[in-house]
Amino acid sequence: MELDQKKLKEIVGIVEDKKGGDISLLNLTSISMVTDYCLIVTGNTTTQVKAITNHLEEKLPEIGIPVAHLEGLPAAKWVLMDCAGDLVIHVMTPEQREFYQLERLWKDAEAVSFSTSGI
Repeated sequence: MELDQKKLKEIVGIVEDKKGGDISLLNLTSISMVTDYCLIVTGNTTTQVKAITNHLEEKLPEIGIPVAHLEGLPAAKWVLMDCAGDLVIHVMTPEQREFYQLERLWKDAEAVSFSTSGI
């Protein structure tokens, strides 16, 4: 599966549908052999984390992105979705996001932005 800018924007849109916040999309293609992209999203409560996760689980296959593995439910403080190795999605509560600071782990990654892409 090839993730282009259009598909990445669709994925972010799915998260935004459920009001996911503080969205970070990191391009790991040049620094990781595990995945190409990492999407980190905050849900304000465990209920919102579950809603975002369920929405992603429903909508991603509709746009051709399989969800190969899902971890973190039913607690829903931090849910990890592995989308066949090309994309890993982390949906976290604010407390988990602050504690683990995944962006610092991937500080060498390029942040993907859509503001100037014209898509």
